[in-house]
Amino acid sequence: MNRPLRHIAIFCGLLMLALLIRTNWIQFAKSEELATHEHNRRVKITQFATPRGDIIVDGKAITGSKEVEGTDFKYQRTFKQGAMYAPVTGYASQAQGMSLLEKTYDPILSGQDERFAFRHAKDILTGEERRGGDVITTIDSKAQEAAYKGLTDLDARGAVVALDPATGKVLALVSTPSYDPSVFAGNSFKEGDKFQSLVDAKSKPLANRPLRETFPPGSTFKILTAAAALEHGVVTDVDAPSKATSPYKLPLSSSTISSEAGDATCSKASMKTAMQYSCNNVFLDAALQVGDEGMRETAEKFGFNADVYSESFGDMLATKSLYPAELDKPGTALTGMGQGSLTSTPMQMAMVTAALANDGKLMQPYIVDELRGPDLSTLEKHEPELKSQAVSAETAQKVQEMMEFTAKEGSAQRALIDGVTVGGKTGTAQRGNDVTKEVPYGWFVSYGKKSDGQSVAVAVFIDPTAMDISRSDISGGGLGGPIAKKVMEAVLLRK
Repeated sequence: MNRPLRHIAIFCGLLMLALLIRTNWIQFAKSEELATHEHNRRVKITQFATPRGDIIVDGKAITGSKEVEGTDFKYQRTFKQGAMYAPVTGYASQAQGMSLLEKTYDPILSGQDERFAFRHAKDILTGEERRGGDVITTIDSKAQEAAYKGLTDLDARGAVVALDPATGKVLALVSTPSYDPSVFAGNSFKEGDKFQSLVDAKSKPLANRPLRETFPPGSTFKILTAAAALEHGVVTDVDAPSKATSPYKLPLSSSTISSEAGDATCSKASMKTAMQYSCNNVFLDAALQVGDEGMRETAEKFGFNADVYSESFGDMLATKSLYPAELDKPGTALTGMGQGSLTSTPMQMAMVTAALANDGKLMQPYIVDELRGPDLSTLEKHEPELKSQAVSAETAQKVQEMMEFTAKEGSAQRALIDGVTVGGKTGTAQRGNDVTKEVPYGWFVSYGKKSDGQSVAVAVFIDPTAMDISRSDISGGGLGGPIAKKVMEAVLLRK
């Protein structure tokens, strides 16, 4: 064989060897990944080949499955009160894929979890149709309904989160405007157009505001500032006058900040009075005295700066709430009133409120209580878990004292409930550099406690951009307080 032919033969041999290696690599090393890839049509056919298990709230299914014809997919997902529960369930679409609980627990819901292997073998022998397991949530249906109705009655973009402070159970998780996952559960062109219209909508109905979007928390953050000041010894007596005058001059700056309650009321006010009237000067000064490191340390114990990809919120991954590092003195002071470069999810502010109501113990939030097999046997049962001791019990109880005083005598009165101990804090958060043009956000955080120990913590966030409301009428107490009250009543006064 002459040299050119020999070279060609060797080259072709190498190509064949590479092809064989690649084929074996795909067949053995990558087989599992390819077999379970979300874009593998066989995977989707299997997911919808049998009725999916259900997502359960208060013992009742809020999802279902219906048989369809004329497609490779035998069953299609259905949702009950889909818009109200969408931030919990997510969607399970034949064309668009899955999200949230539908995605996280797809192996259980579709019946493909390896723990069902024995049952599958039995079903093959008996000829029974495979069925998925169920996901039992912690959601309280009455609290969810109260939160959803409160936001939709206002026609507001917003979010509500309610937690059980003692366990970390998520009792309500609402985002508005929302969407009904049923309208694009199939794979028709019409349903695809409906999904795209939701993606393109300016109101962002697909957004999960309680978990996935962050905002300046405004004056609701003052409860954490108070906790940090007490924990670091900057404040020892919440009734003692402060040295902070109003208007307050930011350090290293010519800018001054006043309070809506008036300079006469707020100048040198005690922390308790400052909480009652939401005096900015006292909390600006407190944050400055605690310092950048002390404020950030306390914020992180409540959950700020947690890695977005960690299991920070149990079953529901959430966007990181940020207390920035290496702030200068003006930046540190501004965080004391929940402004500056500080950002938070509604879930995070619910966690802060819950921890303070629970004597400083921050419980790991979770939204799935139990996983059940098709035969209703328990596969997993969640046990409450302590995430951190955010502050001492003594500090938390002093903040409770101030929050309860604010509910009785201050700006949080609209959340009061007869026969229930209520603590609250309002918040109005500025956004953008020109505060005269940008409509502020409204916030409200509160907790309610009964004499038997039952409790609930609530965070309400409202973006009034699309609302027909004057700027002067935007307040966390006026907009969010009544919603928080209804949610707390739904949990604590449930018959």
